[in-house]
Amino acid sequence: MSREAQWGPARMLVNFFRMEAAGGLLLLLAAAVAILMRNSDFAGLYDLLQNFPMTFGFGAYSLTKPAVLWINDGLMAIFFLLVGLEIKREILEGQLSSRDQITLPVVAAAAGMAMPALVYVFFNINTPETLSGWAIPAATDIAFALCLFSLVGSRAPLSLKVLLTAIAVVDDMGAIVIIALFYTAELSLAYLLGAVVCLVLLAILNRSGQMRLWPYLLVGAFLWFFVFKSGLHATIAGVLTALTIPLRTRRPEQKSPLKRLEHALHPWVAFAILPIFAFANAGVDLQGLSLALLLEPLPLGIAAGLFVGKQIGIFGSCWLMIRLGWARMPFNAGWVSLYGMAILCGVGFTMSLFIGGLAFTTPLYLNEVRLGILTGSLLSSLVGVAVLALAPRPREVERAESQG
Repeated sequence: MSREAQWGPARMLVNFFRMEAAGGLLLLLAAAVAILMRNSDFAGLYDLLQNFPMTFGFGAYSLTKPAVLWINDGLMAIFFLLVGLEIKREILEGQLSSRDQITLPVVAAAAGMAMPALVYVFFNINTPETLSGWAIPAATDIAFALCLFSLVGSRAPLSLKVLLTAIAVVDDMGAIVIIALFYTAELSLAYLLGAVVCLVLLAILNRSGQMRLWPYLLVGAFLWFFVFKSGLHATIAGVLTALTIPLRTRRPEQKSPLKRLEHALHPWVAFAILPIFAFANAGVDLQGLSLALLLEPLPLGIAAGLFVGKQIGIFGSCWLMIRLGWARMPFNAGWVSLYGMAILCGVGFTMSLFIGGLAFTTPLYLNEVRLGILTGSLLSSLVGVAVLALAPRPREVERAESQG
């Protein structure tokens, strides 16, 4: 298969990339508003919105939590539902469905998670109280990264956008495993049993060929409740539900339930859920901010992990895989543009903030987490866009390859 044919199907993802880029701009705006409110006369209003008590359910099955926790545990479960749908589709028929396609993004994502974690541990090895944040710089924010890709126009070949998306999907899979294994409280066996029953019901729906979505979503809502009460993080319920929703249909005239739900959720997640999450979690307090605070182990480890660790892990692994002949250079891409993409993977806004909220609960540490994430993501954004802007255009790369 030619390299152009290999990446040809990816051209159908153009609309997806545009939506993600627009969502990234909205994320940036929401984060900026949160920071402005936190550091203005509206700080009290911001705190009120964050901590406003909200109750859902009835009787013994009701839950009362501050708004920010409903956003992080409830709305983000919908985000993880979408992530699970994307992971399943990519594995069954997308960029992770064949060995030729899966090798480069899987290796790059693994190295791109391990290296930032190691960088973070290097800076925090002597402060045991902050070591629990080692996973914060391991994540990539696909919406922000694709938004930044759009700024360089034709200098960013479509193949690199597809590779970045595939890396982000594998990255999300790793983040889900990390959350389940390392950020779980003590387990309640009774509620865990209820979650298992819900999973069995979802599996029965799948095996029986149920093509309607509402039974899956109804059982998934109960699964969310039982997972939340069990001690596992509630957002895992979104991923588990997604994995049981059918991708393929038994009759050609039927539409894929998974693709229908994915298509329906995308605008809600991109233009509502993630901006709300960013607004609720990005409000870093800049009062008393100094270089000395940025050089504290926690924010420095996060910033260095995102900006330095990500690019070393991703570009280094891609360079090694391509040089050894175990993977191909993405179509129409060169080493400079590949390096620029690797730097942009250091934008870890959404998932990094989410993991940071799981790792730390004290206001001081949370403020340092936000500072480190914003610093590392800003550096990755500016340098990544600059490198991509200086990269040869795809046609120039293709011409150089044909002459070589």
